[in-house]
Amino acid sequence: MGINRRKFLKVLGGGIVGGGIAGAAMGNIVAPKKFKADASVPPKEFVGILVDTTRCVGCRACEEACAQANHMPVPDIGDSSVFEKKRNTSVTQLTVVSRYQTEKGEVFVKQQCMHCNQPGCVAACLVKAMEKRKEGPVTWERNCMGCRYCMPSCPFEMPKFEYESSNPRIQKCSLCWDRLEKGEIPACVEACPEEALSFGPRRKMIEEANSRIYKNPGEYLTHIYGEHEVGGTGYLYISKVPFEQLGFRTDLGNIAYPEYSKGFLYSVPIVLLLWPAFLIGLNALTKREEEKKRKGGER
Repeated sequence: MGINRRKFLKVLGGGIVGGGIAGAAMGNIVAPKKFKADASVPPKEFVGILVDTTRCVGCRACEEACAQANHMPVPDIGDSSVFEKKRNTSVTQLTVVSRYQTEKGEVFVKQQCMHCNQPGCVAACLVKAMEKRKEGPVTWERNCMGCRYCMPSCPFEMPKFEYESSNPRIQKCSLCWDRLEKGEIPACVEACPEEALSFGPRRKMIEEANSRIYKNPGEYLTHIYGEHEVGGTGYLYISKVPFEQLGFRTDLGNIAYPEYSKGFLYSVPIVLLLWPAFLIGLNALTKREEEKKRKGGER
C-alpha cells in the first residue's frame, strides 16, 4: 500500500502531537517528580524495612513467606546447596538469601527490590506502569508496554521480565503492597523468627538502626546502607562487616538516579523524540488503509 504526501504529513502531524504526549510521559526523566503526597490528602511518611544482617541465620523463612504471599512456587528452604553461590532474584523468587564468607565469619543477607525514595525505574517508565506509592513501596501496574527501560534504570538490577510468558510482566518485590493496604505488615517481616527484619516508618527504622549501632559498640559498622545511597532507599541494612564483603554496591553515591537524567532530553535532537510517535502513527494509518482495502474487496 502506498502513502501519498498528504497522508504522510497527516501522520507526521499526528506524530508531533504524539511526541508532545510522549514528552509529557518522559517528563519523569527530564524533571522527575519528588513523589510528594497530593495536596488533597494528608501527607504520608514512607515506610521501610530494617535488615539486621547480624541476626539473620539463613533460615529462608522470608523466602517461603514471600512465595506464598505472591502465589509463586514455594522454594525448598531446607536445601542448603543454594548457598554455594551468590543468588539473584527472578520472576518466580522476589527475595532471596545469600551466604557470604567474611573477615568475621559467615553472614547471610536478604536481597530484594530496595524501594528507592526516588526510583530510577519510575523515572524511566514511559507509561507510568512503575509507581512510587505515597507510603513508599514501588509497584508495577498492568498498563506496562513491555519496553523494559526500568531494568537498566535500576542500580540494583531488581526488575525482572517474564521473557517466556505469552503475557509478560515485570516482577519484583512490591513491599507486600496489597498487605499494607489491608493494614498488614510485609510477609517476610512477619515470618522472620530471628527478628532480623523490622518494619515501620522509614524514619523510625533509621532511629532503630542508629540505636543498635551506638548501644553495641564494635558489633556494627557505623553505616546504615540505604540511608543515603542513591538518595535513600526503603530497605535499610546494618552489618558487622564492610558492605562490599556482602555483595552490596558501594560505588553508587548519594544522588538519586533520576537526578542524573535531568536535562538529558534537552540535548537529544527533537527528531529522536518524535520518531517513535511518528512510527506509531504510521503503523496505525497503514492498518486503517489495509482494513479499508480489505473491506472494499469484500463488496
